[in-house]
Amino acid sequence: MSTTTHSNVRHRIIAVSMLMAFILYLDRICMADILKSASFQADVALSKDELGRVMGAFFLSYALFQVPAGWASDRFGARKMLTAYIVLWSVLTGLTGLVSSFTGLMIVRLLFGAAQAGAYPTSGAVIRRWMPLTSRARASSMVSLGGRLGGTFAPFLTAWMVVNFGHWRRPLWVDCALGLIIAALYWRVVRDRPEEHPDCNDAERAIIGQPPVEKPVPTGELFAMLGAFCRSRSLWLNAAGQFLVNVGWVFLVTWLPLYLKEQKGVEDVAGGRMVTIALACGMLGQLVGGVLADWSVRRLGPRWGRVLPMSASGLLAGSAYLGCLQMDSAWGVIACCALVSFAVDMGNPAIWAFMQDVGGRATAAAFGWGNMWGNLGAASLSVLAPKLATLGDTPESGQRIVFVVCACALFAHGLLALGIDATRPVLKPEAK
Repeated sequence: MSTTTHSNVRHRIIAVSMLMAFILYLDRICMADILKSASFQADVALSKDELGRVMGAFFLSYALFQVPAGWASDRFGARKMLTAYIVLWSVLTGLTGLVSSFTGLMIVRLLFGAAQAGAYPTSGAVIRRWMPLTSRARASSMVSLGGRLGGTFAPFLTAWMVVNFGHWRRPLWVDCALGLIIAALYWRVVRDRPEEHPDCNDAERAIIGQPPVEKPVPTGELFAMLGAFCRSRSLWLNAAGQFLVNVGWVFLVTWLPLYLKEQKGVEDVAGGRMVTIALACGMLGQLVGGVLADWSVRRLGPRWGRVLPMSASGLLAGSAYLGCLQMDSAWGVIACCALVSFAVDMGNPAIWAFMQDVGGRATAAAFGWGNMWGNLGAASLSVLAPKLATLGDTPESGQRIVFVVCACALFAHGLLALGIDATRPVLKPEAK
């Protein structure tokens, strides 16, 4: 029955999606601290090469399963599939605490990456159906913020649990239990569409609008969907942009701690705090970017309102990396990296909203397409950074080459973004 007081189910859905993103990153990043703990090294004897392969296994399967997992959510329902994804990766987190060999860890981490691949693509599809056009970027920024919070707190929470629980296995079981609780909560709160939710009244549905009833892409049309992705100039530009922006961003979470230690003489604990400060600025960037992207769409329309925040993000982040070349002190470099973190995350909500705008009945799959290329970009820089550093005459000059490459990648992202058109759907809408 219609009422003048609107319900707020959409806000509850964003809140539980933030919890989903929090545990997503907590379970993902905790392994870095698990692998370096004394209890793990005493239990599982792995070489540095094997440790690197265990950590890299996640990114490989995570990237490759982005589109299939996103398509499955479009096909079979976001609520059902994302709940299943959370349960699956939580169980795999717990199983990680039971293995004691390199082979076992590799298998579990490959499966773990595949299970997590559908999380953000599916969440993007949920936001599209529950938020009006001019609020999608802000809602996306909140979900992404949940992930950043999980990633920021993961090292501290994991290290605390390893010390206080006395072993590396027990924190993984705790994370598993927490994930299963969040999965149950997600199933309880979320529905695929506003009209399916018993607590969503007519007034709130009027605010949301009427998302079109769209026929999911069936299995027989999967290759046709991929063909449409390949023919979309905007989707390719977005994919290239995500590849490049991750080339620039991933340095902050991979090689920056080692750079601070080896080139600036910063001790491990102090370096960890400095990197955390830089990454925390990304949280502020997410919030600013969500408000900015929605305001930009209201003022300029979806064509330019989407791309200008993306472009500004890349140009600002690239300039911040060039600032690192002028800094002699560790804190000066951290200040520039904090600006990189802020600027990159400021552009994320517009990227999320673009994929929701054009994805239509294949929103999660389109999201996965872009996310796949982004993760391949992150993997590329992780491998190339030490090789680029050897090109300099000195370690410091080699690091300057890395900074320049990161800056150029972000500048290129800022320029490519101008060619994206959020008003052109990837697939032709089809009614049921």
